[in-house]
Amino acid sequence: MNANLVLLKNNGTTKTFPLPGSVTVVGRQQECDLCIPLMVVSRKHCEINHDGGVLRVRDLGSRNGTLVNGKKIADAVLNAGDTLHIGPVSFAIQFDGVPAEPIGPESASSVPATGSPEPEYHPGDGIGDLDETNDLGAVEDVGTVEDDDILEIMEAVAENGDEDEAPS
Repeated sequence: MNANLVLLKNNGTTKTFPLPGSVTVVGRQQECDLCIPLMVVSRKHCEINHDGGVLRVRDLGSRNGTLVNGKKIADAVLNAGDTLHIGPVSFAIQFDGVPAEPIGPESASSVPATGSPEPEYHPGDGIGDLDETNDLGAVEDVGTVEDDDILEIMEAVAENGDEDEAPS
């Protein structure tokens, strides 16, 4: 079974991130398997385990918590179509292409997602390999990550309006 995290933006667009292995650590630290370079995301925020056809998410003691379908969790099973919230960023859970078109965050639930082709993502690239910054202008080199990836995250944050949570 192939599991993906599908980044949801309020304008209805999406970006798919395949889970790179049986354990995926998500956080703002560059060493994480999926890096979200926002101060409201803990260095090691949560861990996603894919074992025997079951996908689980476990919060790693993050300050702002990990939410599944809008509810704060310590540990939870993820099903196709569930929404995983890490800081201000929302992902839909997708198994083997199901659901084919995830619905956007709650505030944009009436906007259908687009089926636009996704750029190829390589595990370890992260969403952005920036170290503890919210200021994109201060960073010139983002390694193997495309500038568009960072901009998509920052746009999602701006659209969701949750930038001023306390850092962890």
